[in-house]
Formats: sequence, C-alpha cells, structure tokens
Amino acid sequence: MTATSSTQAPDAPETEIVTHWKVACDGGEGALGHPRVWLSIPRDTGFVECPYCDKKYVIDRDHAHDDH
Repeated sequence: MTATSSTQAPDAPETEIVTHWKVACDGGEGALGHPRVWLSIPRDTGFVECPYCDKKYVIDRDHAHDDH
C-alpha cells in the first residue's frame, strides 16, 4: 500500500476594491496583524499588494478620488 498526500494551494490573498489612491493596511487581525503601512496605488496598474500580508487593493476607477 502506498501513502498518498494531498497538497493544497494556499488561499488566495484577500482583495479589496477601494476608492482612494492611498490605503492603509494593518493585517486586519488586531494584535495578530502587522504594523500599519500606507500604500499608494500606481495609476498605471490600478492595484497594490501589501508587502506583509499580500492583501491586494484594487482601485475602482469610476469612483476614485485623490487624497487631499
């Protein structure tokens, strides 16, 4: 009898649609999260990923506004 193991791909990172070109990410887990970082969404790509938790922020170009 041979042993088989199943490997699962990791869950896809969370994606959030936003209306601001600058977003803050803290991991969303309270004390279990990560330090808050501010991320700027490049206008050419329309998204940015958090370097800590890989959460993806995608701009809603139809409702986006500058952060002033």
